[in-house]
Amino acid sequence: MSEAAGKRSFSRRPRAERMEQIEAAARDVFSRNGFAAASISEIAAGAGVVEGTIYKYYENKRDLLLTVLQRWYESMIADYVDQLAGVAGLRNRLRFVIWRHLKSIKDNPDLCRLFYAEVRGSDDYYESTLYRLNREYTNVLMRILRDGMAAGELRPDLSIALVRDMIFGGIEHHVATFLARRGELDVERAAEQLTDMVMAGIVQPPPAPASLGLEAAVRRLERVAERLDPPARGEQQDTGPC
Repeated sequence: MSEAAGKRSFSRRPRAERMEQIEAAARDVFSRNGFAAASISEIAAGAGVVEGTIYKYYENKRDLLLTVLQRWYESMIADYVDQLAGVAGLRNRLRFVIWRHLKSIKDNPDLCRLFYAEVRGSDDYYESTLYRLNREYTNVLMRILRDGMAAGELRPDLSIALVRDMIFGGIEHHVATFLARRGELDVERAAEQLTDMVMAGIVQPPPAPASLGLEAAVRRLERVAERLDPPARGEQQDTGPC
């Protein structure tokens, strides 16, 4: 094939395929260099396109970064929901949510660092597509908690938003040293321990057996009786005619 024919073949690549190649190259460059040091020219070279092609599909470098992160979130949510459908039981479903979140962080530390460093603290985050996707992601957990409350498995006074914040906030704090490249992340151990701690605080305790309630009442009566004045020394109690 001639060079000209090769160029014509390249130009006919579908838009979706070309964008996928650009985004894959962008993820690689952003991960290695960080957002600030990443260059459009290096991304273009990695994707096998000229720089101008990138600007046909993305407004600027930040738009490309946001698109890379959005694609990650979308695929993660789809996989997350699909796998969760096969998990039964409140504790198992809660553990899966915690485990899956930890595993996503361990498998994609580069994207997590980019999200925390470049996106979440930005002024426009709460109006962004990524914020909407993050809400969709955490709402999976909130639905599990609501279902548990409706079934009577969880405390009726539970603050679902507070439990959500405790779980995801706790995970974020726990993985900080891992993302800073200062420690390892044991996904299985962390998932098991966090699940146990959360369940201990949110599960509806079983009602006390009736016999225990009767025993408690008897003990209260005995304590009341002990506080009554005893008969004076030498005084004979009335025990009847005998």
